Amino acid sequence: MASLPSGGSRTCALLAFWLACGLAPAPYAQTVDEAKDDSIRPVPVFTMGTGFVTTFQGATPHLGPVINPLLLAPMGGKWLIEARGELESDLVAPPGGSGFEGEMETNVAYLQIDYIANRYLTVVAGRFLTPFGIYNERLYPVWIRNLQTDPLILPIGASEYGAGTGAMVRGGFDASSAVEMNYAAYFSANSTVQNLESDRSFGFRTGIFLPGPRLEVGGSFQHLLQEERKNAFGFHFEWQPRPLPLDVRAEYARSHDGSGCWVESAYRLSQVPVWTDGLRHFQLVARMQQFYTGAGEDDALPTVPTKMFEFGVNYYFRDDIRFVSGYGRQFALHGPDMNVWTLGLTYRLALPLGHGDIR
Repeated sequence: MASLPSGGSRTCALLAFWLACGLAPAPYAQTVDEAKDDSIRPVPVFTMGTGFVTTFQGATPHLGPVINPLLLAPMGGKWLIEARGELESDLVAPPGGSGFEGEMETNVAYLQIDYIANRYLTVVAGRFLTPFGIYNERLYPVWIRNLQTDPLILPIGASEYGAGTGAMVRGGFDASSAVEMNYAAYFSANSTVQNLESDRSFGFRTGIFLPGPRLEVGGSFQHLLQEERKNAFGFHFEWQPRPLPLDVRAEYARSHDGSGCWVESAYRLSQVPVWTDGLRHFQLVARMQQFYTGAGEDDALPTVPTKMFEFGVNYYFRDDIRFVSGYGRQFALHGPDMNVWTLGLTYRLALPLGHGDIR
């Protein structure tokens, strides 16, 4: 396989080193498999994330209301139904006009049934999020992401739908007392059903998690079984050091349509002295990324080589309500360069639909 141009590789490495040593983002730590407590009967849970984010791309304002309802419905101790919907709109002010115009878009992010065979294996059927890299599965929802703009390389591996329709196996196990492995492998069929679209493909992701330093590294692969029948591969990195409220995340992805990387870091000011309590609610975020065009074309990817840096400041009123803000500068080959501003609010609701019974 062809490698990333040497200049791009050096730049990505420098970005990773700079952010790891400086500002760092709050990575979304993935919990490891835990043995089930059979004394508690699980109950359904309804949760919903909402947000209203205003983005200024150059001189064009975009209003982005988002609603993501989610339902978890356990059936006994072995079966679980998971479903998440997406209702969002991109309202744009037309040139020379007044007000904003746009349409509400609806989509089923995932609708799946899980069979928990044992602590090492879960079998999934239905519509599921594509397990390529870490952003699509772990960081995409508006109430989780630290910066509201998508990484430039997100469409690689995740496709325009970000989901597959078919079957998947996933799980994890202890490779040793200090190393844990996780894996996911899937097959997706082609679907043209409205709001349930997907491509025909197969792929896998695997990772190594070190509980001591709280560090994960892993890789992903995907093969498209239609149209260009292209391959995509990627690598990911997450680190959340125990002594600090600091997270570092990074991804690299490559396909026939292009390649690139992003490095993100966030630091929560929760360890500042008590007499500056107001600062403890702030989070500082930074992300730098690059994209290089390939031999193919994908409308969801930039059409020219692009670099971008972003900084953000988030304020947590509570754990479930926060104010988000960010500024970025995008540099495209042959221009024009562009400023990107974001302001918004996000909210997360979680509501158990019943009471757990002691068996």
